[in-house]
Amino acid sequence: MAVNYGRLPKHLQNGLFAHYQHPVAVPQDCLLPNSIYHGDATELLPRIAPNSVALSVWSPPYFVGKQYESHLTFENWQSLLRDVIKLHYPIIKPGGFLAINIADILCFKDPAMPKVQAENLSMRRSKVTREDVLRAQRENPAFNRYQLAKHLGCSEQTIDRRLNGNNIRGGKYDTQTRVKIVGGLVEEWAEAAGFYPYDRRVWVKDAAWENSKWSTLSYRSVDEFEYIYIFWKPGVTRVDRKRLTKQEWADWGYRGVWTFPSVRINDDHEAKFPVELPTRVIKLFTDQDETILDCFIGSGTSAIAAIQQRRQFIGIEIQKQYIALANRKIKQLSQAKT
Repeated sequence: MAVNYGRLPKHLQNGLFAHYQHPVAVPQDCLLPNSIYHGDATELLPRIAPNSVALSVWSPPYFVGKQYESHLTFENWQSLLRDVIKLHYPIIKPGGFLAINIADILCFKDPAMPKVQAENLSMRRSKVTREDVLRAQRENPAFNRYQLAKHLGCSEQTIDRRLNGNNIRGGKYDTQTRVKIVGGLVEEWAEAAGFYPYDRRVWVKDAAWENSKWSTLSYRSVDEFEYIYIFWKPGVTRVDRKRLTKQEWADWGYRGVWTFPSVRINDDHEAKFPVELPTRVIKLFTDQDETILDCFIGSGTSAIAAIQQRRQFIGIEIQKQYIALANRKIKQLSQAKT
C-alpha cells in the first residue's frame, strides 16, 4: 500500500506528536512516518515504501565494546552494516542521501600483530636499562634471569622486559591492539549497494579523557573526533543554500570540520550523539515535510531533530527500553510546544 508522505498527520499539524507507551506494531504493508518501530533493522527496512526517504542519518554500533553490541563478533558487525546499507538503496529516493556517523576502532584486537611491549621510558619504575642487562650478561654469562635481577637490584620481570620487550604479568600473552580504519569498509559497502560517496565531514567532539589523567604505552592520540560519511543515490538533487541562514552557511554549511560538544552525560543510553549532529545533516540535505530515517535511533535524537526542523521521521530500534526513552522525549517536546 502506498503511503502519502507529503502531508503531516492531523495530530502533527496541531502541534502534537505521537507518543507510544509500547513499541508500535509493524504494519503488514509498510512503516508509517512519525513512529518508532521495534525490531531488527535488517527485517524492518524492506517494509519502508520504496523511494520515500529523503535522508537516512544514523550512527551504528562502532564495535568498541558497548553493552548493546556485546553479542557481535567482528564478522557479525561487518555483516550487519553491509546488509543495512544494502537495504537502504531501494527506499532512498533518487537524488537522496545516506549519512553514516561512525568512528575508527582505536583498540582493534589483531592476533597477527607482534606481541612486543613498548618501552615507556617516562613511566619506568626501575632505572635499569637494556644496556645494563646486556652488560651484566656479558660479564656473567652463566647467570640466569633471577641471578641477573639480584645482581642489578631489580625484579626478574624487569630483566625480561628489557631483554625481550615482554610484560610477563600478561602483556606478552594478550592479543595486541591497533587502529582499524573503518571508512574504507563503509565506502566499499555503500558502493556495492549502488551509492556513490558524496561528501564527508569530521565532527570534533570533546576528547574522551579531557578531564582525567591520560597515560598510554604508545603515541596514540585520544579519541576526540568522528566521521560523517555521506553517500548519494543517483538522481536529481535539489540544492538550496537558503535552507541555512547566511551565518550557518559561513560557520559550518560548507566547512569540512564541525566542532560542537558531545553529550556529556550518557546516563540513559551508552552512546548518544548530540542533536546538533543530525540537525545539521537534516538542514543541509532535506526540505520541510520530507522523511528522515534513523534505523539505529537509540534515544531518539534524530527524531527530535527531524521534528524541530519540521520533517517527518521513521525510527527503528532493537532495544525496547530505548524506544520508551525516545517516545518520552518526543512527548516532552510536544508538551513544550503546546
